[in-house]
Amino acid sequence: MTSSVKEIYTLKQVANSIQKTLQERYNRTYWVKAEMHKLNFTMKGHCYPELVYKENDIIVAEMRGQIWKTNFERIMDTFSKVVKEPIQDGMLLLFEVKIVYHPVYGLSLDIVDIDPSFTLGELHKEREETINRLEKEGLFYKNHQLSFPLLPQRIAVISVESSKGLSDFYSITKSNTWGYTFFFMLFQAQLNGDGAVLSIISQLKRIEKVKTHFDAVVIVRGGGGEIGLSCYNNYALSKSIATFPLPILTGIGHSTNVTVAELVAHKSAITPTELGEFLIQRFHNFAVPVNDSLKVIKNKVQSVFKLSKETFQSEIKMFRQVSITRFMNESNKLKDLTQKVLHEVKHKMKSQQNDVVRFSEWIQVQVQNFNQKEHLQLSLLQKQLMNWNTNQKPFFMAKVDQVQKNLIFHSKNYFIQKEQTLKEKEQVVNLLNPQNILKRGYVIPLVNGKILIENKLPQINDEIELITYSYTLKTKLIKINKNEE
Repeated sequence: MTSSVKEIYTLKQVANSIQKTLQERYNRTYWVKAEMHKLNFTMKGHCYPELVYKENDIIVAEMRGQIWKTNFERIMDTFSKVVKEPIQDGMLLLFEVKIVYHPVYGLSLDIVDIDPSFTLGELHKEREETINRLEKEGLFYKNHQLSFPLLPQRIAVISVESSKGLSDFYSITKSNTWGYTFFFMLFQAQLNGDGAVLSIISQLKRIEKVKTHFDAVVIVRGGGGEIGLSCYNNYALSKSIATFPLPILTGIGHSTNVTVAELVAHKSAITPTELGEFLIQRFHNFAVPVNDSLKVIKNKVQSVFKLSKETFQSEIKMFRQVSITRFMNESNKLKDLTQKVLHEVKHKMKSQQNDVVRFSEWIQVQVQNFNQKEHLQLSLLQKQLMNWNTNQKPFFMAKVDQVQKNLIFHSKNYFIQKEQTLKEKEQVVNLLNPQNILKRGYVIPLVNGKILIENKLPQINDEIELITYSYTLKTKLIKINKNEE
């Protein structure tokens, strides 16, 4: 069995060989597309970024980089001027690098430059792809087609509590001089970077569960460049906004290219302040015509009330005059009627009283005559009876008894009839009694305690008494109106 001699190298020899090989093979700069996973800025001004490359959101390559202070200051200055935002973690960038290998620190990429135009191009590319996809699916204008509330008072706000944009939005809406009131509920979410997409979508799902409590949704953030807004071109986020069942308003604080999220939203504003002013204007557009209408209604009502008041006062005056005239006429008629009734009552009472007296005297005479006549007849019968013989006496006694009975019966009936007639006469007299006449609503006017006489006119300030059945009214004469035919 033969033995072989092993060829042994030190780690340094291997590292130097690799270093030499890489220097000979990669002897120039290369443009590499990668994501700035983490910048790792040091106090000395150097950076040691972690670079990754993803496929389907899975990291398939990772490498360490380095940017020396002088290069970093130049790169950052150029990048900020073009992109309007500094380099941040999570950006997809195009790096100009040198491939270097150090025996101690290993393989790394020495970053000498970053192309800001590539970053802008990637943003525009994603933006166009999202727009085309939403238009193809018929979702691009779906949120636009929702009916916007006349007065959006209940607002769900997606933002960060410490955001300057949110503070500006609240300042405009809550301190308006017209006193318009809003109800805001904050749903905090990450507003920048890759995590913003999932964070905002998550809050939209929460709001959708209680959508009946809100009129609209507002997404607000502070200002920033296009890189910080790249998440708002994301298809998933843009679709969630486009298909949301409530109108979504955006104020994400920039004045450059409009993101897809803003395009599909019901309303977009450049700044949160402008968005707040839009909501105030909605109330103002409603309030101004209402206030103008209220003024018109108030003026109309005042005119109607004024005219009605004048008409009513005129009617009152006319009613008062007509009432006074009518009262005086009726009062005079009543006085005349009272005089006539009193005269008739007195005449009737006097006439009836005379009739009753004469009738009573006549009855007495008739009774006396009747009694005399019957008494005479009875005396004659008694004389005849005394002259008759005793055999005829029973017969005549029976006849006498019969005559007495007849006398009693006819006398009784006669007096009953006459008594009934007398009662009827008394009823007539009672009907003409002044108290019974007063019961029927008539009054007796007295002037200074005396009956009012037609041809004796009372004087102003005379004491007038109106006697009714139940009470007596006393007043003073103020005015006398003569009745016209």
